[in-house]
Amino acid sequence: MIGWLNIGSLLLGIIAWILPIIYLMGNKKHEHSNWGILAVLSISACAISISFQMFYNYHLVKIEDWTALMDTTRAVVIATAVLLIFTFILNGLTFIVYRQNKK
Repeated sequence: MIGWLNIGSLLLGIIAWILPIIYLMGNKKHEHSNWGILAVLSISACAISISFQMFYNYHLVKIEDWTALMDTTRAVVIATAVLLIFTFILNGLTFIVYRQNKK
């Protein structure tokens, strides 16, 4: 059951990136009023994805699997930073496109 946290984290991280990309690719075809909803969903997916990783790390601490924790912590920190940075960049780009199209 705990292994699903990693899969859920990966899927939610992908969703966090896909939602702004959907807006950027289809912004000429659709109404622009859904930008806010997609941005909130994207940032929420990012936050839940990071939370899943924190719960998984807590599980490793609780079962005292120190080797697994030491082996994965660096990768989790790097992946979290990349997820956060790209999610905010993509949502920033969608905001810029939204503002330009609104004018």
